[in-house]
Amino acid sequence: MFFHGPQLNAQLEGWLSQVQSTKRPARAIIAPHAGYTYCGSCAAHAYKQVDPTITRKIFILGPSHHVPLSRCALSSVEIYRTPLYDLRIDQKIYGELWKTGMFERMSLQTDEDEHSIEMHLPYTAKAMESHKDEFTIVPVLVGALSESKEQEFGKLFSKYLADPSNLFVVSSDFCHWGQRFRYSYYDESQGEIYRSIEHLDKMGMSIIEQLDPVSFSNYLKKYHNTICGRHPIGVLLNAITELQKNGMNMSFSFLNYAQSSQCRNWQDSSVSYAAGALMVH
Repeated sequence: MFFHGPQLNAQLEGWLSQVQSTKRPARAIIAPHAGYTYCGSCAAHAYKQVDPTITRKIFILGPSHHVPLSRCALSSVEIYRTPLYDLRIDQKIYGELWKTGMFERMSLQTDEDEHSIEMHLPYTAKAMESHKDEFTIVPVLVGALSESKEQEFGKLFSKYLADPSNLFVVSSDFCHWGQRFRYSYYDESQGEIYRSIEHLDKMGMSIIEQLDPVSFSNYLKKYHNTICGRHPIGVLLNAITELQKNGMNMSFSFLNYAQSSQCRNWQDSSVSYAAGALMVH
């Protein structure tokens, strides 16, 4: 779905204007990456917590949907265009990350095909527009990491997360339910199917709020909830754990939850969205 600038701008403005900034300034946000018609109003709850006056670098961690990737990958371009204005990739940080030997380069094809980072670019541009020449972005495509790799990447990113001028945007939708997603978990004690989905998602959300990567992994192993950004979330939780070891005090709160539609029978399908923010105290 392609928007021209003014129309997209007006939409983003509308959604943001309906939301309170309660968790500002966020050091990290979790927000969905579906079409804006589905999740634009949900994502606004996260982006409203971004403080453009202090944010100078925005790390965008998105899951890989199209290519098998066992590590993380960096873009090979220097600029991402949006209908609002161009976003510059931070080549200095890219150099630091590249030097670790932990990353690969994504091909231009992968970069163009992948929507998990792309869908955050217009919202990033909008949230930052009052300081649009004063920040850079650091897009990172996150592969299907093992738990130990999530820990390694968490450690690596923790030093960036410690800096108040950095913001982490973690890209994830929540439950993808229905036959087309091959996922049909249903706890009848919750009532209608969509209630069961909400209960399952909110269980996961409250585990994320506890900031415990091990509990989150265990939850995923037990219920197999189709949270597509589970690896970026795992990296964030591990980065937070690392900083908490060093005495940093943080809290995460989810601010909004939505579903693309309400499933009532086995033919239905839906995707869930959640928006939340990490605060450093």
